[in-house]
Amino acid sequence: MKPRRPYLLRALYEWILDSEEVPNILVDTESEEVIVPREFVKDGQIVLNISPDAVRGLSITDDYLMCEGRFSGRSFEVILPMASIQAIYCRGSGQGLAFEDGDYPPQELGEQGETKPIGPSDIDDEPPPPKGGSGKPSLRLV
Repeated sequence: MKPRRPYLLRALYEWILDSEEVPNILVDTESEEVIVPREFVKDGQIVLNISPDAVRGLSITDDYLMCEGRFSGRSFEVILPMASIQAIYCRGSGQGLAFEDGDYPPQELGEQGETKPIGPSDIDDEPPPPKGGSGKPSLRLV
């Protein structure tokens, strides 16, 4: 099966715009593949406004979110691997979706250097231990 994160991201982006809200995304910047202006990164994360008024050339593919944004008045190309996007939410209401770490499969190199998703046969059969808390996902405004 294909990863669901890009599909959910595109759907929620449209829903947020149709609701006349501002879509923000929370990004984990720890990966070297994440291209953002590093001076705006705080605690390994950055929040980006991806509304049509804030960015140009937004493209949400199955593997990346790419656009051009302005940071302190200067233009900057933003490239985000899909696995780095942790949440999408409305800036005003806070409604949105936080993604689970495991819902976007890790990538491994194939024969010719291309990436391929790791399938169920490549992963241990042991389920991960349950996390503490109420079990309900929560989203907080950053």
